[in-house]
Formats: sequence, C-alpha cells, structure tokens
Amino acid sequence: MVINKSFRIFLLLLVLLGTRFCALAQADQIEHLWYNEEKTAKIQVYKATDGKFYGKIVWLQTPDRDGKPKTDINNPDEKRRNDPELGLVILKGFGKNGDHGYQDGTIYDPKNGKTYSCKMTLNGNQLDVRGYIGFSLLGRTTKWTRAD
Repeated sequence: MVINKSFRIFLLLLVLLGTRFCALAQADQIEHLWYNEEKTAKIQVYKATDGKFYGKIVWLQTPDRDGKPKTDINNPDEKRRNDPELGLVILKGFGKNGDHGYQDGTIYDPKNGKTYSCKMTLNGNQLDVRGYIGFSLLGRTTKWTRAD
C-alpha cells in the first residue's frame, strides 16, 4: 500500500513537471526581452489572451527626465501625456505570418507620438521591426537584439 501511494505521488509529480515543460515549449520564439536598436530601452514581447503579440517597455537606460520618471510627453492625446514611458505598450496586435514573420500590428514611437503600421521578422537573435505608413515599401526598419 505504501509503495502504491508513493508511486501515485511520483506519477503526479511527473505529470505536473511535464505540463510545465509543455507550457514552456509552447511559448513563441518572439516572446522574449528585446533591446531597441539604440539599446536605450528593453521591450518585453508577449502573447496576449487574444492570441496576438504585444510589446511593452520594461527598462529604460535613462528612466528620468528632469529628476522625474519619463512620461509620454509627445502623445497626441493630451490626457495620456502624463502616462509613464516605463510600462508603455508600444507594439500592438501582431499576428503570426509563417515561421518567422509577424504582421498586421502597429508600433508607437514615444519620441514623436506617432503610431505606424508594422511588421516584424525574426532572424535568429535579431528582430527586424519595420514601421510604415500605407505600404511597407514606405517605411523604416530597425534591428532589435535579444536582451535575455
């Protein structure tokens, strides 16, 4: 009877560990911490409950401005200009496109307060982030690198 109970506990632990490893294995390859091209910010890319990918600023090289935490001073919505830059969601609504592509999302640039259409392509430990207006030919690509 004691062996039977110990065996059940062992099996339960195996199932729990297996479930944990399966959950980790299902994380998408883009779900990491990324440095922007200038390495002045780190962006955490994650998959939300809607199945889309988002990214928020989780670290700033210079988090303060004039002795106070940086805020989104260039936001076109005056009510949002006091929102902190740290924690700001700048990537929104990306869907997976093939093995390494992500599309139909937007990127917000807190430096100028503008939002652009965006697509991303994963190349190993580099993420090519292309912001554009209208067509992707009319845009700019920055290269982000894995920070974790």
